[in-house]
Amino acid sequence: MRNAGSQMDTITRVDSLRIDIAVFDGMDELDAIGPLEVLRSAADRGAPFDVQLVTLEPQSPVRCAHGLAMIPDGVCRPDAGMLIFPGGGWISRSEAGVRAEVDSGRWASRIDEAVAQGSILASVCTGAMILASAGALTNRRATTHHGAWRDLEAAGATLVHERVVDDGDRITAGGVTSGIDLGLWLIERFAGREMAAQIAENLEYRAAPHAC
Repeated sequence: MRNAGSQMDTITRVDSLRIDIAVFDGMDELDAIGPLEVLRSAADRGAPFDVQLVTLEPQSPVRCAHGLAMIPDGVCRPDAGMLIFPGGGWISRSEAGVRAEVDSGRWASRIDEAVAQGSILASVCTGAMILASAGALTNRRATTHHGAWRDLEAAGATLVHERVVDDGDRITAGGVTSGIDLGLWLIERFAGREMAAQIAENLEYRAAPHAC
């Protein structure tokens, strides 16, 4: 998924990577389920991933944007090496979803903790606005759903029009289905291109040609 000759063509070696996917009321289901299925499929094949759906505080169920009631695995793990935020509700200005999470500011301290410990912060779709609102994307290369491009730029990010944008410890994906591409890129980065290709083939999914 990355252009030939890139400095990140080699695998980033990790023994184990705990990945928390944040879930909250009003989030878009596919934004979380897409990367979850991709990453857990890779874990089943031996990739070093421990992936959980997490809430900030105990909550069950989470009511998603399209009516799905989701049972999370638990709350955020303080030792997670990656925290992924889904989108949902930002563009439509829904009462529940990303705008409500941003307005509450309740994720800011968790994001600050992740930054302090060197964890990777990632997002799908307008989940990038949660990171941006906490200052985590200021002057960083990033993307989001096309309907929020201007908002992301206004929040201080350097907008890149790509499906997946890897800026080291910040990795963002575009709208909705881009979460699958995010998952496949994470597999390529941490478990190798061959495994990423195997997972994409099994899903019958044509992955984005590169992350940038």
